[in-house]
Amino acid sequence: METNGDSRKAGRIRTAAHVGMRALVLVVVVPVGSIVLFALSLASIVLVPLGIGIVTTPLVLAAVRGFADWRRLMAARWGGVRIPPAYRPVPEGANPWARCFHLLGDPAVRRDLLWLPVDMTAGFVTALLPAALLLYPFEGFALAAGLWRAFTDGTEVGWWYGFVPIDGQSSALAAGALGAALFVVGVFTAPSLLRLHFLLTRSVLASGQGELAERVRVLTETRRDAVDTSAAELRRIERDLHDGAQARLVAMGMDLGTIEALIEKDPAKARQLIVQARRSSADALTELRDLVRGIHPPVLAERGLGDAVKALALRMPIPAEIDVSLSGRLGEPVEAAAYFAVSEVLTNAVKHSGAQRIWVDMHMHHIPKRGGLLRITVIDDGQGGATIGAGSGLSGVERRLGTFDGVLAVNSPVGGPTMVSMEIPCELS
Repeated sequence: METNGDSRKAGRIRTAAHVGMRALVLVVVVPVGSIVLFALSLASIVLVPLGIGIVTTPLVLAAVRGFADWRRLMAARWGGVRIPPAYRPVPEGANPWARCFHLLGDPAVRRDLLWLPVDMTAGFVTALLPAALLLYPFEGFALAAGLWRAFTDGTEVGWWYGFVPIDGQSSALAAGALGAALFVVGVFTAPSLLRLHFLLTRSVLASGQGELAERVRVLTETRRDAVDTSAAELRRIERDLHDGAQARLVAMGMDLGTIEALIEKDPAKARQLIVQARRSSADALTELRDLVRGIHPPVLAERGLGDAVKALALRMPIPAEIDVSLSGRLGEPVEAAAYFAVSEVLTNAVKHSGAQRIWVDMHMHHIPKRGGLLRITVIDDGQGGATIGAGSGLSGVERRLGTFDGVLAVNSPVGGPTMVSMEIPCELS
């Protein structure tokens, strides 16, 4: 029977293995992404005076932001380090010149550009350390197991493992011992080293205004966005009622008045108007139901977020696979925000991506010292190119999630696929 000590050791090794794989992903992605995006950014900004950069710079900066948002998401998931985005919204209808210079003047965008060279150097090193401490020992183990014979016949040094010259079985065993020591160090230090990588990322990407001041600024913006969104929603409801159900009910009232006048003089005509009034009442009821569904879908109120998203997927014109794992109900405001966020992302995929299939993954996680976290990932196999910009549906999703301290990240290279990740701090009831 496994003791508590053995269980803790096994858990520590499993955690270290996960950290090693994550660090390895960062070692591959960090230099490639940072170097390419930094080079493209410099080239595009240099071309601004020639006019070419006016067109290319917003596109390149959108890619930089997508890369930074992905790292924010990984920092929260893998390191428990929260890096809130602080981008200034681009004015709707801005011309290319105004859009370009607005982005270049945004402090958050400038921090992104400053972060790229830091990421390709110090960021690469801090990602490499945990990966090396956990993977490099296996070379020592292989040498001790007999791999040394591939490099030397035992008469001369044929290989070096760290500071150990390999010239025979005894030195190979020393290399194995060094590998074991490095592995033990890696098991105990790799999680902290990976967190150090994300803390370095936060030190550059996070606003320098101070955590409290930044928090106040974000809350002010999200409150304003929430008020604006509520006002726009009220106007939409008023417009839909006036142009739809209200008009049909008025017409039905007029038909009933005519029926009352014709019921004795022309019964046949009165029956026709009764049929028409019944049809108008059915249409008005359908429009009212659609309107209520747009405000708060009944299935969401009755059965919760998971079933509501599954019902939403059934109405999609393309196949959608849903994987939901929620052991309870969320707060009503969070459920509504998550539902409409998923709805907007699915609608964008259907309208703009040309996707043939969509996958939705929705799970609840508990993060130490942070509490519950709802994670939603939507992937489609479309043509890609989705960005968070002025006037796009994803900008509205970002504002909606921001009200709850949520995070939105988009990874959508040209040619696809597109992956939209959302995280909302919350608790199950």
